[in-house]
Amino acid sequence: MSFPRRFQTLAVLTFCLMLTACGDAPSNESPQPQPPPQDGFAGLGAHTEGFVQADASVSLVFPDDHGPHPNYRIEWWYLTANLEDSQGEPLGLQWTLFRQALMPPQKRPPPEPWSTDQVWMAHLGISQHATHVAAERFARSHSAQQYSQQRSQQRFQQQDQQQGQAGVVAAPFHAWIDDWSFRSPPDANFESFTLRAYSGEADARIGYDLTLRAEGPLVWHGENGFNAKTIQGQGSHYYSQPFLRIEGSVTLNGESRAVQGSGWLDREWSSQLLTAEQTGWDWFSLHLNDGRKLMAYRLRGGGENGTDYRFAHLFNADGQTELIGPDSVVLTPLATERVAERDIPTRWQLTLQDANLELIIEARHPNRWMPTTVPYWEGDVVVRNTPTQEQIGVGYLEMTGY
Repeated sequence: MSFPRRFQTLAVLTFCLMLTACGDAPSNESPQPQPPPQDGFAGLGAHTEGFVQADASVSLVFPDDHGPHPNYRIEWWYLTANLEDSQGEPLGLQWTLFRQALMPPQKRPPPEPWSTDQVWMAHLGISQHATHVAAERFARSHSAQQYSQQRSQQRFQQQDQQQGQAGVVAAPFHAWIDDWSFRSPPDANFESFTLRAYSGEADARIGYDLTLRAEGPLVWHGENGFNAKTIQGQGSHYYSQPFLRIEGSVTLNGESRAVQGSGWLDREWSSQLLTAEQTGWDWFSLHLNDGRKLMAYRLRGGGENGTDYRFAHLFNADGQTELIGPDSVVLTPLATERVAERDIPTRWQLTLQDANLELIIEARHPNRWMPTTVPYWEGDVVVRNTPTQEQIGVGYLEMTGY
């Protein structure tokens, strides 16, 4: 059951104020795209006092780190998928649960029935051809209701139950907001999942019911799972499960279809993801036909002398790193499209000089704008070899701050 609309509105407003990334205040209708403010996503670099900072000296610990980290300011569980329906037509989808701490640990209110120190936001997206649809939900919680990473494994196993409107339990893994649910069965060890999320009714019904299975290991990005985002060194704890095999059904505009394909799950948490000078990012997760996976990004600002900060992680089918770091990464926009009254780069060249890899990455369709309260572009892409123009992979691209 959703909490009263006045609290929904409060959650939306609070989330937007903390991110400083919204346009007009939300209404009861789906928000329309608004021109981004001048500071774009720079709010992800503010309001850090009192929060725990991401640090390379902290090792990732599982299953604890599959769960929430309420002492850090921001966090997400982020799934994208490149699928095909029974006719062989490509289809893309996204499901994301975001957590935002409203105040540092020492300022939290006591855990009374209506006290809140965490706000949750979830996004659902489905794309096929020129069609792109999205849905959004908000919730609130108190961190005392969540199972933090300090709890014991025995405690996790004894209390696998949904408590509150939104939250995450580390083991058995369960992430939810209302009736949107992403979870592992008992003893699955973060290696298999079910995802169920729907919105709308009748011809406006959208959503999916999917089974996901890991066919490879977790991959840690950066040093010891700490991924720097600027030359100054601040960043996030970041790992991925890029080896997901997916099958199930997707409902688009009231019509259901069987699907199968590949998925990529990102897990990231931080208290200062960007500096105030960084206005957004261009983020790629790619499945190459030879079994390799590639994560690469360009953060606009944060590099030497005000240039962009770039990073790439290339790894093989066993999860073993072939290339990691910013030094050999060249990311260049080649073409833009006018989308939601913005100029959005929809064709890119990515060169990894040390890996002798030159790629052209292009959106299947420019209509992948997420008209959510915090708007951004998120969509499926095709990967081509630059010299031959042969398709050598698929993937997803996210662009923020435009």
